[in-house]
Amino acid sequence: MFKDSKTGGYNLEDSKASPDRLVRLILLIALAMTAAWLHGKRTVQGGQQAYICRLSESQRNRKRHSNFWVGLYGHNWIVAFQECLEWVEQLIGCIPHKRKFYRQGLRAIKLIQQPF
Repeated sequence: MFKDSKTGGYNLEDSKASPDRLVRLILLIALAMTAAWLHGKRTVQGGQQAYICRLSESQRNRKRHSNFWVGLYGHNWIVAFQECLEWVEQLIGCIPHKRKFYRQGLRAIKLIQQPF
């Protein structure tokens, strides 16, 4: 069943996993990739990608990051923000004129975290 799946450095024949487990694994990978792509697409359409990644520059012909990348990196951005939350709040307390931008970032986090 997997004799044609030797591209990309993967050799599924030598994995010694049962065909049933391989099908489940491939299905799980496909679902995870689709979910990341959909999440990234919604983030881009909602305009929150500016918080996650650098937007395309004028000299580029194509956009800088795919919807898949934005979806994956958006999750990492939220985790990193939660880890640094205390530091960020201390800094915002020292620089009151930046609170508007901080609130905008918090709103973006809420929108990115919303389920589909």
